[in-house]
Amino acid sequence: MLGAIIGDIVGSRFEWHNIKSKEFELFNERCEPTDDSIMTLALAEAILICDGDLDRLSEEAVKQMREYGRRYPRAGYGGHFMQWIFSDDPKPYNSFGNGSAMRVSPCGFAASSLEEAVALARAVTRVTHDHPEGMKGAESVAAAIYLARTGKSKEEIRRYVEEHYYKLDFTLDEIRPTYKFDVTCQGSVPQAFEAFFESDGFEDAIRNAISIGGDSDTVAAITGGIAQAYYGIPDELRTRVIEEFLEHRQTKVLLDFEKKYGTK
Repeated sequence: MLGAIIGDIVGSRFEWHNIKSKEFELFNERCEPTDDSIMTLALAEAILICDGDLDRLSEEAVKQMREYGRRYPRAGYGGHFMQWIFSDDPKPYNSFGNGSAMRVSPCGFAASSLEEAVALARAVTRVTHDHPEGMKGAESVAAAIYLARTGKSKEEIRRYVEEHYYKLDFTLDEIRPTYKFDVTCQGSVPQAFEAFFESDGFEDAIRNAISIGGDSDTVAAITGGIAQAYYGIPDELRTRVIEEFLEHRQTKVLLDFEKKYGTK
């Protein structure tokens, strides 16, 4: 889960000012957690509260996302999601935006089986992003995280993703010159997967994701969650992000979640 938060924070300053390169300072004064991190923490708290009770998870996900959204109203939410946060009667709105995939990493870390990873992803996603593409984006990321943290190879993870979700018939070098901002799952989740598959370490995966441009913080958040599950996170990077970028309550949720479900 922290991997997604790190990807979001590193990518935050590049969302509207893309950099088509892997050569950049990882953090600077303009870096900050955005809606990707806030909603990731909200779902982590929902999962902790439900403690394995899948029947309660959708309801608790709605509660926690709305509570976090109101506590951090300037995190950069999309227009429809902002309306959902403050609605008197929040209903799913057929979204296929990449918000479903950017926040789903806790499901992959909390799951005790591949089937449970998908079930958890469905439970927390259908409350907003109930379009088939929105569900697909979330399920694929949660499944990949589960496979990565349980020791599957990149080849095995790629095979699963391509058989069940997306054809990854491109390289980062091929798409980098022309790839543009795209907030849909189908236009950003496959690219986030490829950034992971072409990486040789956690930080390299984040740099890959940001180097193609587009919705940088979200692509990097998606990649970061998978990369954490596969590589782990360097201790110095973990410590810096927690100490410099997260508030006390955010850190408590993160640490409580990691204590219960682990980090890799």
